[in-house]
Amino acid sequence: MEVLVMITTESSRTNAIRMAKLLIQNKLAACVSIKQIFSIYEWGDDVEETNEFEITIKSKIEFKECLIDFLNKISTYDVPQIIYKKYYSEMKYYDWIDKTI
Repeated sequence: MEVLVMITTESSRTNAIRMAKLLIQNKLAACVSIKQIFSIYEWGDDVEETNEFEITIKSKIEFKECLIDFLNKISTYDVPQIIYKKYYSEMKYYDWIDKTI
């Protein structure tokens, strides 16, 4: 069975936890993982180096557009990273996601 895995980032642990809780409370995600990362990227004319928090969202395929809209509304970034991919999952995990959200 297919599940949706979407990845975004936030600038602080507090913002990442807030986002994760809102995703769970709004039944848009069954599980959200957060890990600290170090990013280097170009913004404007500068090369930025910053600590960020990567947020991995496990959800249903049919929630993709709702998740994109939601993340664009609550992200603290002007241009939030929103990337996603469909994955095949083991049936027990898919059933858990399906029952949870």
